[in-house]
Amino acid sequence: MIRVVVVVVVVFLVVSLTTFQVSFGDGSQLQNNNKKQTKSTAADGSRFSSVVFPVTGNVYPNGYYYVTLNIGRPPKPYFLDIDSGSDLTWLQCDAPCTKCSPAPHTLYKPSKDRVTCNDPLCATLPWPENKACETPDEQCDYEVEYADRGSSIGVLVKDLFPLRFTNGSIFGPHLIFGCGYNQEVPNSVHPPYTDGVLGLVYGKSTIVSQLHELGLTRNVLGHCLSGKGGGFLFIGDDLLPSSGVVWMPMLHNALEKNYAIGPAELLYANKATDVKDLLVVFDSGSTYSYFNSDVYNATLSMIKKDLSGKQLENAVEDQTLPVCWKGAKPFKSFHDVKSYFKPIILNFKKAKNAQLQLPPEAYLIITEHGNVCLGILNGTEVGLENHNILGDISLQDKIVIYDNENQQIGWATANCERILNLDRDYTEGLSQAHESEDILQPHSLAIHSLKKEDL
Repeated sequence: MIRVVVVVVVVFLVVSLTTFQVSFGDGSQLQNNNKKQTKSTAADGSRFSSVVFPVTGNVYPNGYYYVTLNIGRPPKPYFLDIDSGSDLTWLQCDAPCTKCSPAPHTLYKPSKDRVTCNDPLCATLPWPENKACETPDEQCDYEVEYADRGSSIGVLVKDLFPLRFTNGSIFGPHLIFGCGYNQEVPNSVHPPYTDGVLGLVYGKSTIVSQLHELGLTRNVLGHCLSGKGGGFLFIGDDLLPSSGVVWMPMLHNALEKNYAIGPAELLYANKATDVKDLLVVFDSGSTYSYFNSDVYNATLSMIKKDLSGKQLENAVEDQTLPVCWKGAKPFKSFHDVKSYFKPIILNFKKAKNAQLQLPPEAYLIITEHGNVCLGILNGTEVGLENHNILGDISLQDKIVIYDNENQQIGWATANCERILNLDRDYTEGLSQAHESEDILQPHSLAIHSLKKEDL
């Protein structure tokens, strides 16, 4: 997770569930309210479903994308930064808080349902050096650190997550997440912040894995981030396109969790370069993309060579990003700059016809000054060592799928302003929820609490 130059315009995207029909099963199977049957079937014959969340935000000027989750009893809305580069979901928390950042909502106040050291999920997370588990009934503390030197220290808790599924049911599983009472925020991030992070990389602690273990969804997730702002995030496989998806196997590293693929060679303007055997990580928690020094310098050199003789000059006065150019007059849209820049292509050698196309708008931004800046940064300079990361800028206008069950990552060009493969009633319901300013009240939803054995 890396964030740079974040200036958030807080938009209340509160998901109101007051108009939805409510139906609950036995904790492992959702009931269908006259909706289409989902296509996924569990081993025991029960039906999996999916959850879809509208996304708010953009690459520039906001700096990130987030979803709204209702959590607790009564449920309250919280903005969570969607991060496919980390696994733990956490909220800033009044436990009490020793160091919390300004946030769009009141700090989450934990219930008494804390996770103890004997819970299997506790062993999957890093413990603070001075708070390692010594006895099984102690509370489970955690500490997570991010590549941008941000961090969160807290305790694991369990609380209610009312969710509306694509088969029309609303279900209230109790899920485990972090109650963060001590946060370090990097200097590059500016208020107002989100309330926390929605960790999405594979691992037992993720919300995705917990929903799958409860028999509610497939262990699949994806996002579609619109270059115009907004988009959607989904858990489950109901939204997978029936064709046109490029699939690559996930690569695993025993020392770190990330969604990585490769190797790939880098092309610019459909011409081969000296960049070979490139491994890339998909990270929706990073605003921009990062290449290691060698790849970054090679890429920048190719772009500058191609710009030679064209009417662009270095815009050293624009400090938005390290490398910016200006034209004879301010640029207003990507239509104005497409004649100057060519697509970057990642060509995956071990798969037939597997390419990831990055058109100019997937690696450039147009600043408020009317200049165009390179949205690929030198990762080695910010401590990423040899990693190559595709951040939000390069993931825009694509549906990106992380299929943890089949250990593969897929992508396809998509209109991220329209939710795919859902029946009309559900998408209209999401639209109404997106536009609503009502906050879910306890009387508006009959919450079903999972039995202890279901957890």
